[in-house]
Amino acid sequence: MDSSRDVPRFRKSLGVKDGIAILIGITIGAGIYSTPQIIAQYQTSFFQIIGLWVLAGVFVYLGGLIYAELGTRLPHTGGEYVYISRAFGPFAGFIFGWAQLFIIRTSPAAGLAIVVVDYLEHFVDLSPTSQTVLSIAVILAIGVINYVGIRHASWFQIVSTIIKVGGLFALVVAGLVFVQGQTSQLGQKLPVDSDLSPFGLFAATMMLIVFSYLGWDRVGYSAGEMKNPKRTISISIFWGIAIVVVVYLLAILLYHYTLGLEGVRESKKVAADTATILFGPIGASIVAVIVMISAAGSINGTMMTAPRVYYAMAFDKLFFDWFNYIHPKFRTPSRAIVAHCVWAIVILLVRSNFESIVAGMTFAVLIFYVVTTLALFKLRRQQVGGSDIFRTPIVLPCIYLVGLVVLISMRGYYEWQKSLVDLAFVATGIPFAFLFCLARRKE
Repeated sequence: MDSSRDVPRFRKSLGVKDGIAILIGITIGAGIYSTPQIIAQYQTSFFQIIGLWVLAGVFVYLGGLIYAELGTRLPHTGGEYVYISRAFGPFAGFIFGWAQLFIIRTSPAAGLAIVVVDYLEHFVDLSPTSQTVLSIAVILAIGVINYVGIRHASWFQIVSTIIKVGGLFALVVAGLVFVQGQTSQLGQKLPVDSDLSPFGLFAATMMLIVFSYLGWDRVGYSAGEMKNPKRTISISIFWGIAIVVVVYLLAILLYHYTLGLEGVRESKKVAADTATILFGPIGASIVAVIVMISAAGSINGTMMTAPRVYYAMAFDKLFFDWFNYIHPKFRTPSRAIVAHCVWAIVILLVRSNFESIVAGMTFAVLIFYVVTTLALFKLRRQQVGGSDIFRTPIVLPCIYLVGLVVLISMRGYYEWQKSLVDLAFVATGIPFAFLFCLARRKE
């Protein structure tokens, strides 16, 4: 009798539309609503700003091609953890997974929960205690959805993605129609009030823009629950990134056309302020709802993917065995989801505000993008995955790798103290990596 039949396994129920929804749902979170006003302070004109958004979009697309190839070479649950572990061994894979749980993926859940509640205040007044309680409730509610089944989370992701993308796109299109009667503010130029050098301003701007694009890389985390992961991952990445880039560029165009560079700089809620000018108070209310759904959908998308990394690590005997568990009824990595929610709540309580929670996350992510790109070169040389795979032209990963090194070096040089703190978060996993790798070797 085959006892393996009694072991709960993931349901293979996700298709291309689910993959695209996951990518867009995670990527379009709060970045497009929270970073434009900060970016405007670092550049002197709209044309500089839109040029950098385009540059970052191209950069992200190159990364997408790399991940599409990796996803077809190793179409297994866990995404980057699988790629890095296969290429460089369990120690590197553990450090990646550790960083995911303790800073990279749980921090956004905490930060975006705060964003949801912040925009809820557009409709009701909340005390600081109520804000904290409701932020925790947002995390727990989305955790429950993911706990009880991938299909529930997937449907929530699809619906929230349709609303957020459709709402943002409708706002942009309607806005571009309504601004025809207004004078364009795109030509405004203002000096930069900062002590940073031009290179420092470029690095600071690109970090914020790249943060707004983060999320496209996580489609492969749910490969084990896809009907045809080799096809689903590559198509989802191509179309998902393209949709995000177009929507972002149109949104930035509308913000600056309506408010101008000075107005964007002075705004605290740039999308809501833009909508107020174009449509009146009802416009701001609509935007508030869209932002809440957008942020909640981003939390859900991350929760659909990141806990699969913790499960994959435990399955490989590289993490606490408690995580190596699939719920017999719901067929989800339920314990990993619980841990994700608990640590996100801890971060929320300790750091308490959006800016401090997301600070440095992009820097840590870029470091692992470097490791993942190097993994592609090694896996390609070893011919992992056979011949039936998507292959990106070798020059593109080389260009992408150079871009990553430049961004990391600039941030490390101009903000070295913050960079050291970010690295310290990741480094806390090193002693545990030695323990788990040693224990695994003894088995």
